[in-house]
Amino acid sequence: MVKKLQKKFALSRQGAVDLIRGCVACAFQNFSFMLPVSMLYLLVSDLMNGGAQDRIAFYIVGCVICILLIMVTTWFQYNATYFATYTESGKRRISIAEKLRKLPLSFFGKKDLADLTSTIMADCTTLEQNFSHYFPELYGSMISTVIIAVFLFFFDWRMALAVLWVVPIAFAIVFFSSGVQRKMHKKTMAVKMACADGIQEYIETVRDLKAYNAEEEYLSGLDKKIRDVEKRSVITEFGLAVWVVSAQLILKLGIATVALVGALLLIDGSLDVLTFFMFLLIASRFYDPLSGALQNLAAINATQTNIDRMNEILDHPVQIGSDTLTNRGCDIVFDHVGFSYNSGETVLRDVSFTAKQGEVTALVGPSGGGKTTVSRLAARFWDIHKGKITVGGMDISKIDPETLMSLYSIVFQDVTLFNNTVMENIRIGKKDATDEEVLRAARLANCDEFAERLPNGWNTEIGENGCELSGGERQRISIARAFLKDAPIILLDEATASLDVENETLIQSAISKLIKNKTVLVIAHRMRTVAGADKIVVLSEGTVAEEGAPDKLYQKNGIYAHMVDIQTKSGNWTI
Repeated sequence: MVKKLQKKFALSRQGAVDLIRGCVACAFQNFSFMLPVSMLYLLVSDLMNGGAQDRIAFYIVGCVICILLIMVTTWFQYNATYFATYTESGKRRISIAEKLRKLPLSFFGKKDLADLTSTIMADCTTLEQNFSHYFPELYGSMISTVIIAVFLFFFDWRMALAVLWVVPIAFAIVFFSSGVQRKMHKKTMAVKMACADGIQEYIETVRDLKAYNAEEEYLSGLDKKIRDVEKRSVITEFGLAVWVVSAQLILKLGIATVALVGALLLIDGSLDVLTFFMFLLIASRFYDPLSGALQNLAAINATQTNIDRMNEILDHPVQIGSDTLTNRGCDIVFDHVGFSYNSGETVLRDVSFTAKQGEVTALVGPSGGGKTTVSRLAARFWDIHKGKITVGGMDISKIDPETLMSLYSIVFQDVTLFNNTVMENIRIGKKDATDEEVLRAARLANCDEFAERLPNGWNTEIGENGCELSGGERQRISIARAFLKDAPIILLDEATASLDVENETLIQSAISKLIKNKTVLVIAHRMRTVAGADKIVVLSEGTVAEEGAPDKLYQKNGIYAHMVDIQTKSGNWTI
């Protein structure tokens, strides 16, 4: 049962156990709420028999016990539902974040930032509300209803039927509407995601929108998305209310049925007044938790979309492998590698080459040829579909990605910085590095040229994603991280693209010192960047079109020679 709850509601094992406890606690709380009805039944019975005066102490003590039991069961119910749910909500967010850390990048190609953020925050919050307010109360009401129903049949099966006949019909209405509710909730979720994406996109591109006077037009489209959310939310709420209110109206018919059947049996003489009174009391109290349970059932039906979104992450296969490196050296070998993204479009076809240790291997070629994909595959950011990639003879598909990454220092084309100091942003490359090690790596990357001019020097906060720095300064911090990590394999994806000529020369000089006895794989569009490479691999349309030393490759008058000539001409262009 625990495993089923874990799977169905994206819970941890402890969360599933706590959910069962919460349901039981709610059931006991419902029983405690029925105790005053029992006391009232006994009081009326004694009043009718003239013995109430002799049992005043009994009723006083009974009332005190009822109050204490209600307080105790409510306390247990509160702890078993609310406190346990908040703990589980935290565990759920952490487990999703941990799972995201282990997923291949192919998964993130299907998701955007707003969607994943919504899953971790909004979906977890929705389930937090459901498992603290709705789910335990629903199943607690169902448990207590079944047990109370059994006792009612012992008193009078005819009156018990009069009380209970509406219950299965009311719940059936809400239960069988679950398919409709889920479809409506999915549509609502879709427009909410579209709106969130639009808002995030506007914030990220507001500079460009203003620059091209496109802000008004974009905001007009964003207003429509916001109105769509409002419209869809109203439709979903109305669709939910139709089923729930209809079921609650059916449920209220039970009181009329109890009164009608009881009156007929009373006239017939087959039912005493006291039993009739008891069933009226029970009916007045019996339907209140069930009415709330119908709303809870509808709410739970609607959360299936949120649960599915979480399970999509939690159930996604992760990249696994050995945590022991067995490589002998760090030569990177691509052996007849084929790869395509989720769209089905083939990116690489039968790619074979070797990037030797102690050499600089440059990947060049037209845009879309597969250069960046090759570098990502070399670090096992994705798993290939055909062929084999080895590092020092070690098949990287059999190595745990985090273990494998200890061999790599990577400088991406798109730099990611944190809202922290310059020093701590560089220390990302090696968390236990001393300040002296950080500063040495920073100077190798020529970071001291700008860092020492900042208000607080190396301890200056650089803003979200380094917004206080220029593109070239941000990229130099990224390069400093790679220097600090000092891994045997270096991947440079347009590492000097945002640097001016002077700084590019300085960085290339620093890189030349760093790469001794290391495997360096460079991606570049500017041919002057890779003119000193030991080997050029030209990728075109997903295949290795040319391969060799720069000078010899230029003499072949192929793609590489054409790219060099074109960039030489463009370099001489003037206004």
